[in-house]
Amino acid sequence: MNINQLSDNRGARKTRKRVGRGHSSGLGKTAGRGVKGQKSRSGVAVKGFEGGQMPLYRRLPKRGFNKPNRVNLQEVTLGRIQAAIDSGKLDAGATITDDALVAAGVVRRKHDGVRLLNSGTLTSKVTLDITSATSGAVAAVEGAGGSISVAVGPKEKTPRNDRAASFAAEAASGGDDE
Repeated sequence: MNINQLSDNRGARKTRKRVGRGHSSGLGKTAGRGVKGQKSRSGVAVKGFEGGQMPLYRRLPKRGFNKPNRVNLQEVTLGRIQAAIDSGKLDAGATITDDALVAAGVVRRKHDGVRLLNSGTLTSKVTLDITSATSGAVAAVEGAGGSISVAVGPKEKTPRNDRAASFAAEAASGGDDE
């Protein structure tokens, strides 16, 4: 075989489609776009257009609400902190803060703070100073002999019956300040 006998496999090189070059080319006149209308023009991309019918995104009801001032807390588990202590990334004797967790690579970034979740087991006696923690995580840290100080404590859950009773008591007392 010589260099002048080399060639691509059949079908490897495909000729470019040249549209709008006369009706004998097979792609003349409408150039493969059908006939007339908005979509036969260039620069048109109508997403979700249903031709006069009410579009799907308007037929479906709106759901949910995104609070604009919500607090974005990075979550970390007890098991992950224990794994970092075991591997030597965190010092159990020192106070573990949000910044210490980021520096050790336990969490990637702290956003508005770090929230401790009760998942996994904590066997080391640690002192934690973090933004937020669940009530189960606080109990687990204190159960292991450690201490925890939290900037934002766990939410107190009020049973629905107590809320109804407080509303009823407020309504009975008049409720309005005149």
